[in-house]
Amino acid sequence: MSTTETIWVGIGATGQVCFGLRMLVQWWVSEQRGESVVPRAFWYFSLAGALMVLSYAVYRRDPIFIAGQLLPLAIYVRNLMLISRKRQADRETVRLESQSGPSGQCGCPCTCGARRAA
Repeated sequence: MSTTETIWVGIGATGQVCFGLRMLVQWWVSEQRGESVVPRAFWYFSLAGALMVLSYAVYRRDPIFIAGQLLPLAIYVRNLMLISRKRQADRETVRLESQSGPSGQCGCPCTCGARRAA
């Protein structure tokens, strides 16, 4: 086996290891919390694994293998985008709540739950 071939096999194998690690991470976090959860690290391992396996499939010029990686890759990216959007919205909510002052002193016509000052 040539050096180039060995490197590409290593990339493909590392991608498969990432897929295995994502399941271990999901299991570990779920056990820690006592409920089934999908942590952000799961999606990062999924993305890394898919990119490496896709790279290997492109190197091998395997259209079936390539097609099999494209849809999941899009799903992993989309899930990370949704997580990022939610985190950003949560940070904005915390920022707005911290600006409204003590409970009962909001004064704005929003639905933040604080009562208007009399």
